[in-house]
Amino acid sequence: MPFFTRDRRGSPCAVVALRAGVLTKGNTATTAKGSRMYVQPYLFFDGRCDEALEFYMKGLGAEVLMLMRFKESPEPHDPKMVTPEMADKVMHACFRVGKTEILASDGHCTGSTNFQGFSLSITVPSPAEADRLFNALAEGGQVAMPLGQTFFSPKFGMVTDKFGILWMIMVAEKS
Repeated sequence: MPFFTRDRRGSPCAVVALRAGVLTKGNTATTAKGSRMYVQPYLFFDGRCDEALEFYMKGLGAEVLMLMRFKESPEPHDPKMVTPEMADKVMHACFRVGKTEILASDGHCTGSTNFQGFSLSITVPSPAEADRLFNALAEGGQVAMPLGQTFFSPKFGMVTDKFGILWMIMVAEKS
């Protein structure tokens, strides 16, 4: 059964089972039957979620909208899935970068992340902003493609941050 909490701005964040994630008022679409649907990335940092949230707040200006630790769960955990050492780890978090809400967790706290087959893309209005975000994400990470002019953007680049997430930074083409 989901329960609701409110973030600092009063926006409801529905918290459901760990495998289902957190639904917020972010990226919505309407289904063929007219109901709302939410599509949001859910990132599992395997024990480093607090560190990742701090990194994104500092480098991207992210805002944490909701955070719940395993010890704060209203329902008891299966001891085979959640060990006592995980009590202070992040069970669910929701943070905003720009207008996008991203979900995060420490997951099973294995200590090794495996982010493959996707990237997060940020589109900004100016080359200066692209430089700032790219450099912040590159801190402790690895540049996959340096920022430069392309046929589709005045400035585009790709960087894998220190948690293993591939980011694409792009300046919006003036229309």
